[in-house]
Amino acid sequence: MVETTLRIAGASGFWGDAARATPQLLKEGNVDFIAYDYLAEITMSIMARARAKNPEYGYALDFVTAAMQPNLKEIARQGVKIVSNAGGVNPQACANALRTVIAEMGLELTVACVLGDDLMGQRDTLAGQGYTEMFSGAAFPAVGKIASINAYLGAFPIAKALDEGADIVITGRSVDSAVTLGACIHTFGWGRDDVDELAMGSLAGHIIECGPQATGGNFTDWEEVHSLETIGYPIAEVRTDGSFDCSKPEGTGGLITRATIAEQMVYEIGDPQAYVLPDVICDFSNVKLEQVAENLVRVTGATGLPAPDTYKVCTTYADEFRGGTNMTFYGVDAARKAQKLADAIFAASRRTLQQSALADFSETSVELIGNESQYGNNAKITDCRELVMKIAAKHPDATGIAIMLKEAVGLGLATPPGLSGFAGARPSPSPVVRLFSFALPKGTAKIQVEIDGIIFDVPDSPGISPHRHPPLVRPNSPASPVDATVSVPLIKLAWARSGDKGDKANIGIISRQTEYLPYIYAALTEQTVADRFGHFLPEEATGNCRDYVERYLMPGTDSINFLIHDVLGGGGMASIRNDAQGKGFGQLMLDAVIPVSATIARRLK
Repeated sequence: MVETTLRIAGASGFWGDAARATPQLLKEGNVDFIAYDYLAEITMSIMARARAKNPEYGYALDFVTAAMQPNLKEIARQGVKIVSNAGGVNPQACANALRTVIAEMGLELTVACVLGDDLMGQRDTLAGQGYTEMFSGAAFPAVGKIASINAYLGAFPIAKALDEGADIVITGRSVDSAVTLGACIHTFGWGRDDVDELAMGSLAGHIIECGPQATGGNFTDWEEVHSLETIGYPIAEVRTDGSFDCSKPEGTGGLITRATIAEQMVYEIGDPQAYVLPDVICDFSNVKLEQVAENLVRVTGATGLPAPDTYKVCTTYADEFRGGTNMTFYGVDAARKAQKLADAIFAASRRTLQQSALADFSETSVELIGNESQYGNNAKITDCRELVMKIAAKHPDATGIAIMLKEAVGLGLATPPGLSGFAGARPSPSPVVRLFSFALPKGTAKIQVEIDGIIFDVPDSPGISPHRHPPLVRPNSPASPVDATVSVPLIKLAWARSGDKGDKANIGIISRQTEYLPYIYAALTEQTVADRFGHFLPEEATGNCRDYVERYLMPGTDSINFLIHDVLGGGGMASIRNDAQGKGFGQLMLDAVIPVSATIARRLK
């Protein structure tokens, strides 16, 4: 039955999120759905290794034991429906485990399982079909090294499960926002042609998929956020036309403002006019955010284009080994002392590698955290009195990493003075897990819903190839101001949020006032941003850094979104950087200085 509104809450933003979210949201007493997002590419590789050791594993175990089991009676009493991608690489095992718990508790709850995203059974066929990596053009990885192959499914299989009477729906790899969009499709009866509604429902899912990152977590103005220990989890109240209001449970900590919602909206979306999902291509460039009450923000204005004719498929595979450690130094010349020790560790390691007839390291990393190593040429200090030295390396052989880690310990008594640190067991080598993404034609994956042994096939929409979509009309750039005479820190003018897309960093800059946007846009050119992050880019980027940066305007929220390519050292578990996911890149941007008018500068002071 079509209802006026749907209240859906986001209780998990990653595998390991706080267990208190579910009881907090149930205590609110007026949510229709609770959605849980557990998956990332790193998570999939971890779950794949778990399944290889035990065929009954490979899913988020704590979804069953921590999120569901203690709360199932209240879930059943209130009639709240649950949608989660906790199934990972083994959704059937997750569904079966939850059914066992439900039966033991004597409850009447129907669990559905979405199948079809796992393509490991087709890996030999896929390897022989000439697929190349969709971003780098690299060849398909060696079959024997592959840990997982999963297509990012959409929301219509989830809606089908709910239509067939499921109380709890468990998926494998779906796009993060699909767990919310599926509930919307089921509730409102949206079809595949309702592209604007699908875009809005996807945006609602995108806002709540990271849990408290929408309610004050990771917020630029962090001092405005109170009681982090009781921070509220987000609730989206969605209407039939797709517009929705964002809130959080009464009496919880955190904050919901236009700024907190805007920061989450720009998070990891790439091109805001072409945020490609399996069910719709979203345009968030003209989204409007309205503060309608305290801790209540209304969201409107997302539009959509028909779905693409392919699924994005992510393959994880093992490639080399990595390892590293942290050491602390304090005292005079701490940075130079730390660098001297790092140089000695790698010199000693290379000597041992040669004696063992092993290859050199394929990559090394030394970052002096505290000496502004993250800032590159924009560092403001040249030495400090205390820091953390992070050293790491990659090597084709685990033995090579073990040698480096052993030399780091062995030189502990030969170091310059000031070495200290809290230490446990010596770190050990771990596999480098790389990501290989490619586009798979729709119709290749056999998508099904399983409920109590009954299988329902889910027809796959063919979608539309990208070249058949209408060309995008880019927003007009704001005119460059002529009165920009006084420089102020960007943080006085804007909020920021950053994150990763594989080896790409996404940085969203949201102007605090509409009048500031032309100044920000004029100052933050592609070249300016490239220069700021040049020390993170590949060596071959020298001289053409601008080619690595894309800039997009979002006039609806007075925002600019930057996408920086090849800037994370491989990204995720393939990187040996301190910030392999670019989570702090927004902070590096906010430290930039922006010329504004004297009038604005006086007002800010």
